[in-house]
Amino acid sequence: MTDYIVPLILFVISAIALGKKENPYDLMLAGAADGLKMLLSIIPALVLLLTAVTMLRQSGAIQVLSGFLAPFFNFFGIPPETAVLMLVRPISGSAALAVGADLIATHGVDSLIGRTTAVMLGSTETTFYAISVYFGSAGIQKTRYTVPAALIADFTSFLVASFSVRFLGL
Repeated sequence: MTDYIVPLILFVISAIALGKKENPYDLMLAGAADGLKMLLSIIPALVLLLTAVTMLRQSGAIQVLSGFLAPFFNFFGIPPETAVLMLVRPISGSAALAVGADLIATHGVDSLIGRTTAVMLGSTETTFYAISVYFGSAGIQKTRYTVPAALIADFTSFLVASFSVRFLGL
């Protein structure tokens, strides 16, 4: 069934365009051109984010910072081993998946840390990536309250994920 979804969508779009007596090929080309323009405006932010995450991971700064924040996480009942994940997730989804895979491989799938990691990965967003994509495509330069609000939402998601796993036995 899933093999037919994209061709079906293209067929429906083409049928609608033809019904309106418009050229579906030209419309799709215009949409693709707009997508490429948006991609060109987003690429610099993505390169910067990925470079920064790689530098922080390779330098060991993230591990030092997570060790420093471990007592804070313990206070809230969040496993301190997930500190690296919590620091990386708002910045890079691929780095967060790598950290999550490492945590799960180290502690096991059915461990408290493994389950907490899985729920954290599924309940949070790559905040800075999403902000750069959405604000960049809309041409918004200043994020004002968006970044603090999004980071508070991320922390809340991490906290609820940890409580859910611990108290609901997920």
